[in-house]
Amino acid sequence: MLLDFLKRDNSKTMHVNEIDNLIGHVDLIDIREPYEYKNGTLKTAKNIPMGMLLDSPGKYLKKDKVYYIMCLSGGRSSTACRLLRKDGYQVINVLGGYGSYMGSKRK
Repeated sequence: MLLDFLKRDNSKTMHVNEIDNLIGHVDLIDIREPYEYKNGTLKTAKNIPMGMLLDSPGKYLKKDKVYYIMCLSGGRSSTACRLLRKDGYQVINVLGGYGSYMGSKRK
């Protein structure tokens, strides 16, 4: 749909500044482009660019696991989470993204 990017799915979310205690204990995926990721991310975050993840989710994700999805601001991760949930994946959108992160777990 033309306006799909405007839809936000906040049913399963967590704000980035509430994730510190989970880092290292959850599967955190940073869906930004490699050039964005290399300029900083959160510790243990794995970089899988959004396009690659959405083109072949089964290559990167298992349907019986929960994944935390982040980007810079939460916009791309919101879209990715909505689309991945439609395909049966268990994903949590990390609201605010790396750009809003105030904690000590930067990489």
